Amino acid sequence: MTKLNRRGFLLASGATAATLSAPSILRAAADTIKVGGLHDLSGPLDASGIPMNQVLKLAIDEVNATGGLLGKEVEAVIYDPQSNMSLYSQYATQMALKDRVAVVQGGITSASRETIRPIFHRYQTLYFYNTLYEGGVCDRNEITLGTTPAQTVEQLIPHAMNLWGKKVYTIAADYNYGHITAAWVKRYVEANGGEVLETEFFPLDVTQFGSTISKIQAAKPDLVLSALVGTAHLGFYRQWAASGMKAEIPIASTTFAAGGTDAVILTPEEGNGILTSYGYYTSIDNPTNAAFKAKVKEAYPDDTPILSELSEVTWEGIMVWADAVRTAGSLDREALLEVMESGKSYDMPAGKVSIDPKTHHAIRDVYLAELQDQEFIIKETFPQVQPKDTQMVCNLEETPDANVHHEISLN
Repeated sequence: MTKLNRRGFLLASGATAATLSAPSILRAAADTIKVGGLHDLSGPLDASGIPMNQVLKLAIDEVNATGGLLGKEVEAVIYDPQSNMSLYSQYATQMALKDRVAVVQGGITSASRETIRPIFHRYQTLYFYNTLYEGGVCDRNEITLGTTPAQTVEQLIPHAMNLWGKKVYTIAADYNYGHITAAWVKRYVEANGGEVLETEFFPLDVTQFGSTISKIQAAKPDLVLSALVGTAHLGFYRQWAASGMKAEIPIASTTFAAGGTDAVILTPEEGNGILTSYGYYTSIDNPTNAAFKAKVKEAYPDDTPILSELSEVTWEGIMVWADAVRTAGSLDREALLEVMESGKSYDMPAGKVSIDPKTHHAIRDVYLAELQDQEFIIKETFPQVQPKDTQMVCNLEETPDANVHHEISLN
């Protein structure tokens, strides 16, 4: 056992402190460039997390097939947090300090993001959040490529009301995404001359909706707006169809099939007619999307993931990051952020994507689509929609050290 005198101890301590405060130095010395993947591969959100992880690995393979980055191979470091926030925290810390990853792509729920985002901010580990969410994150260390309510819900509500009527009954998941999205729904409904008759919230493990269906029947809305989340909440759509209500009151949703699998889990009798708005559908007709779908099918011929905004945006996350590394010629976080803040656009399967330098959120094409026979048929396209909600509260050009999730005031 080696003894340390006081001076030696202080030198060692100083070296440790320098290591923790300058993770990019450690990353640059690695034999491979490590990319963290932190998605729910088991638990209530595994139906979304597994396809995201599959596409993450495929994107890394694509980068390596084209020569890797900076003369090195890119290596995936993947953990399964099991929808458990304690595990999210543990693995995020491990990725930043032990694995010394160059970037992390991960998190599904807003709760998971807000568990890991401050950890990555603290250790300056670049972080990509690739999930649609309620908006409001203001953190220069995070790149947010998923859609926000101002990009999708603002398109969905007037379209649904014009089709079906002004009276809306909202059902939503009982956590911050559901509550904040329900508030946006109310704002957009009222802005379009409508009324939200009732809003109900449900924990993620709720599977029985009989009493709610009875309440909706009694309220007699023109449409139901669903912001339900996860496999358990699929019970609502099945029970709604079984009750005979599907033929009487239509459904629009901010979340249905956001992870992909819901559309094929439900039968056509249960799912046909559900209206959604996202930043990606497999039915988008462009050459980049056709090539992307073919690559996914080739890589996973026997367990081909059902693609959705969440999985396609995960592909975007790797490709945007890899492009920044190539352009900067470095893994330095500041250099990469400057590339991504430069206003360049990317040709993605979902269409044209760029990063708003003020919010680090994506400016992207958005689509309205209706489910028919387990396939989404695009009804309308909205080009280059800004994340206006987050722009209301975040300007990273003025406050580059911001580290906050704003709950946007809708009063």
